[in-house]
Amino acid sequence: MKVQQEDNDKKGEFYIEVEGNRAALMTYTWAGKDKLIIDHTEVNNTLRGKGVGYKLVAASVNFARSKNIKILPLCPFAKSVFDKKPEYSDVLA
Repeated sequence: MKVQQEDNDKKGEFYIEVEGNRAALMTYTWAGKDKLIIDHTEVNNTLRGKGVGYKLVAASVNFARSKNIKILPLCPFAKSVFDKKPEYSDVLA
């Protein structure tokens, strides 16, 4: 499963497609030039329990590190992942 990204400089999402449909996605909004606010995560029932949500959060962390930006996880799922993964604390806003 490959995580893809779409971004229009105001909003964006990390997503996974299955058979041409977005089966999992995590949306974010830019807060200035150096911060992302993760506001929603959604995983299709067929992918639940397979760690797909964690893959989306990991993709956002890798993106933040590569761009030297911070993440504010307002989405309850994303926040719970950041709480469980202290190795992601370097990108927290």
